[in-house]
Amino acid sequence: MGGAFLAAAVLARLGGRIGLPTIPLFILAGILLGPHTPGVVLLSDPHDLEMLSALGLVLLLFYLGLEFHMDDLKAGGRKMAVAGGTYLALNVGAGLGFGFALGWGTSEALVLAGVLGISSSAIVTKVLVDTGRLGNPETKPILGIIVVEDIFLALYLAALQPVLSGADSLSSALLDGAKAFGFLLLLALAARYGTRLVGRLIDTPDDELLVISFLGAAVFLAGVSEWFGVADAIGAFMVGLMLGSTSSGERIRKLVHPLRDAFGAIFFFAFGLSIDPGDLPVVLWPVLAAVVLTLAMNVLAGFAAARVYGFGRGPAVNISTTLLARGEFALILATMAAAAGLDERLSPFIAGYVLLLAVLGPLAAGRVPELLSRRRVRAAVG
Repeated sequence: MGGAFLAAAVLARLGGRIGLPTIPLFILAGILLGPHTPGVVLLSDPHDLEMLSALGLVLLLFYLGLEFHMDDLKAGGRKMAVAGGTYLALNVGAGLGFGFALGWGTSEALVLAGVLGISSSAIVTKVLVDTGRLGNPETKPILGIIVVEDIFLALYLAALQPVLSGADSLSSALLDGAKAFGFLLLLALAARYGTRLVGRLIDTPDDELLVISFLGAAVFLAGVSEWFGVADAIGAFMVGLMLGSTSSGERIRKLVHPLRDAFGAIFFFAFGLSIDPGDLPVVLWPVLAAVVLTLAMNVLAGFAAARVYGFGRGPAVNISTTLLARGEFALILATMAAAAGLDERLSPFIAGYVLLLAVLGPLAAGRVPELLSRRRVRAAVG
């Protein structure tokens, strides 16, 4: 673990000197020091960091919830649903069509629909923090789309599991979906009506006790969410949503920073450990085609979301590039596909696709809006 922190820090410092974002560098550190690359191997089994990696994801989404105020959710619920639904329709639909076009099978196409359709909540959060855009107007639709994606994710996993396992019981699939949706509804009601009570329970002048309290609440509810078939990250997000509106919200935001950054780095490092570069050439062309398709769909979805909110081209580009990266959900699907005995090409395809977009996404989010801004300045001067 110490080696993981140090390797991530060294690469991030070197990359920072030439303006590279930290996310792809943390991932690269995991690839270089993982079991699939010659040289020093810090960890022969990526699962050794599984719990710490999960904690990193939970803290990233908890922080995202702290920044997403209940007032924003109440005021923009309809727009959020339209923007999120449009994003999913374009990207999941394109992923399903791409899966059938590859001809690998129906189950494989359903997996690819999720892989190509869902953004990485962890990377999106980190990009927003690193680029200093949490206060931008277009961040509201970005966070709204992430929330809609997470809700869809819970229902999608519940429906996909019996398909991949070969279960023929429709009632079982419906029961899992109803359980996940019911728990999501319960979380939403708690966030809507329970904020005042939660605020009184967690409030304390002692920073040590406050850290223990909010960390325990976030991790515990994340675990309970997973038990109900809802992504653990959305449970942590809802805790952040509740606590962010309390009188302790501002203190919690400051106290969670170092925890978020440290364990977030471990999340991306562990992500890199799971990637085997040797498998990538086999699926190079399908991966490149999928990346191009995702770029096109994200641009369309970004401009559609911007139109819903009445934004111009600049915010539309920010939405498109910030939501581009794919990550943890795709890796979950890869694991499910391998366990179900689906086409062997799926795992290397998902690894290559996720790796490329995990690198391109943060780079595009940082550089493309900056280039467009410079071009507008030059045009104005000219």
